Parts: sequence; C-alpha cells; structure tokens
Amino acid sequence: MNARDHWVQQAAGRVFARSWQPDEADHEGLAPIVMFHDSLGSVELWRQFPELLCRGTGRRVFAFDRLGFGKSDARSDRLSARFVAEEARIYFPQLRRQLGIDRFIALGHSVGGAMAIECAAQFPDGCEALVTIAAQVFAEETTLGGIRAAREQFADPVQFDRLARYHGDKTRWVLDAWIDSWLDPAFADWSLRSVLPNVVCPALAIHGNTDEYGTTIHPKIIAELSGGSVRPVIMAGVGHLPHREQPDAVVALIGDFARALRHP
Repeated sequence: MNARDHWVQQAAGRVFARSWQPDEADHEGLAPIVMFHDSLGSVELWRQFPELLCRGTGRRVFAFDRLGFGKSDARSDRLSARFVAEEARIYFPQLRRQLGIDRFIALGHSVGGAMAIECAAQFPDGCEALVTIAAQVFAEETTLGGIRAAREQFADPVQFDRLARYHGDKTRWVLDAWIDSWLDPAFADWSLRSVLPNVVCPALAIHGNTDEYGTTIHPKIIAELSGGSVRPVIMAGVGHLPHREQPDAVVALIGDFARALRHP
C-alpha cells in the first residue's frame, strides 16, 4: 500500500489531499474513488477507512480536506446556502485537474454524500459511479434536531478540544460553518430532488436505520429519483457512521459494487 500526500492550489488557498494506491498493478485503468467528508470531517477523521477501501476494491483512493478543514488553508467567509453545489462546481474541478483525475467514483459521507451527488450530476461524463454513506438529500427535521443537540455538546470544552485535534485553530469556523449553514432559514428549502434525475451512473446508497442525523427516507429518495440504477442498502442497528461502526461490511458492499462495474 502506497500513501502519498498532495497539495492542490485553489483560488482561495491550498487544499490538502492524500491518495492510497494498491500494490497490485491491475488497478491501472480503473477509475479511482474520490472521497468527500462530512460537515466536521477531514482526511484524518476517515481514519483507516480509505486504506481498507483501497485494499477492498483494488482501486486508487483520494481523500481531501475541503478548504477551511483539516490541513487545508483556513476560510473566514460564511458558507452560502448553495455551498453543496458550489463544492462540485467551484472546488472539485481544480482538484480533478491538478491530481490528474479523469473518470472517478464519487463517494461521500453525510453532507459529503450530497456533494458526491452534485459531482455525479454535474460531471456525468467523468463520474463512473456514485456511493453515498448516510447522505442527506434535503434538510430533514431529524438532521436539524441532531445539529441542535450537537451544538450543545460542543459547548463542552472537552468535546471542542477533541475536534480541534483535527482542525486546529480552524475549529470554531468548522463548527459555525456546519451549525449556522444548516440552521439558517435560507437553507430550509435546500433539496437534491431536482438534481438526482441528472445522476445517470450506477449508485450505491448506504444508510443505517438508527442514523441520528437522517432517516431512511434519504436513500429511498436517491433510489426513486436518480436517473441511473441505484442499490439502496439499509444497515440494521447502524447509526450515522456506518464506515466506522461496521467498516468491513461497508468495504465489502462497496467492493462488490465496484467489481460489478468491471464485470456487469
């Protein structure tokens, strides 16, 4: 397993990325997996999952810290109500170009899943497949309630300091970007219902049935409205972090899905 760090220059600053490459040579020619993290996430917070995914699929894997997160440069601006679509429209093209990514599999967790959906919709010629993990496709009250509860949780300095291990002096911005964006009345009407018909690639939608940030209505909507074939998978007894709660099972699901792309 070969891991390598990269820096991608955006107009507003540098973005940190890391790639994992299988030891076997037969990954050449296969579309790599590009991972989009959640609202508080980073490359480091994926923990061992990218490496497991690389081994389990035999594909190269890229993960990156969005601008303002993790090791990437700080941001001081407020996220707009269109920040999900903007990640695909403004930031992802630079990432693809500088890392030499042509065709790709978009994989995202939580709001990163929504961003992966936007990438699949906006770049149908490049996106070979889509994988969502605990993704949200509209501002459900369950999601908003979970964010309100988390706001109280992160008022505890101990919880704040734990998050600061990954985001450093950007931690306050990261928290505010998550909480203020989702709870902003201007975001209440956000939905991917009009975007999903433009997703024409095969998709795998993984969701836990005890997810505290979104009910199973989200993978159902992905399956019903996507323009391509979708396999929804509801994992029993699993919450908002399927890849951390049952990593082997999630890697197996994605591995089977990815192999079917090679041998339909």
